[in-house]
Amino acid sequence: MADFGYTRGKRNIALGDIHFDTDDMRVIIVMTNTTADTEKDKATLNDFTTLDEFDGSNYSTGAGTQLASQAVNEDTANDRAEFDADNVTFSSIGAGTRNIQGLILFWWAGTFAASVPVAWIDSGGFPFTANGGDLTISWNAEGILQIT
Repeated sequence: MADFGYTRGKRNIALGDIHFDTDDMRVIIVMTNTTADTEKDKATLNDFTTLDEFDGSNYSTGAGTQLASQAVNEDTANDRAEFDADNVTFSSIGAGTRNIQGLILFWWAGTFAASVPVAWIDSGGFPFTANGGDLTISWNAEGILQIT
């Protein structure tokens, strides 16, 4: 599968509901049993048939990891806007029940169940087998998302 944007997330961006520079944007890691990599039209994290959030040690489920230093930049050379944030490191995560399939970038809506999925990300090192080491998500140099 390739990275993609979820339909509800796109809608909320178009309506101006999501402000990437100031809103609480988070990521979760999910395992290979997830359906989040194929269910593009789900409105909330709670709507996925099988979320399959990572269950290895040293990873906290149910809230995601908030992104830091969020920024929206104008890339005039490529005629687009780019959303970026600091890289994310999940430290010393132990093996889960299954391998890690990818990430879900989401807009925090006050509760995990009501939060809106924005993007599925599985490029850059997935699937990943946790073994007690760090999992560092190094975002693309052109940003996490590009809006054209």
